[in-house]
Amino acid sequence: MSPRLFLKLLIIACLVEGISTLVLFGVAMPMKYLAGQPEWVSVVGSLHGLLFMVVVVMFLVGRTVVPLTGRMTILGLVGAVLPLVPFYVDVLLLRVLREMPLETR
Repeated sequence: MSPRLFLKLLIIACLVEGISTLVLFGVAMPMKYLAGQPEWVSVVGSLHGLLFMVVVVMFLVGRTVVPLTGRMTILGLVGAVLPLVPFYVDVLLLRVLREMPLETR
């Protein structure tokens, strides 16, 4: 897989994982606690957990495929844990993508 393609997939994965966090906190948890429907958290929480694991593995693999710097990897791993940070990490990843030499495009 080319570094450019991997980076694009990582950006998409971070975006989807960040959105899943917002859906979990902004929709599923209020549905559980305000509407008495705990199944929302079960479904959205499971999906979010899967996406979280995908992002973590992709950042670790990205160390060798892209290669991502240690700083970017740590930011990505922290971003996968903290809400809203994945969107900031996406901006940084887009910069890395734009700065890639032509031969890796």
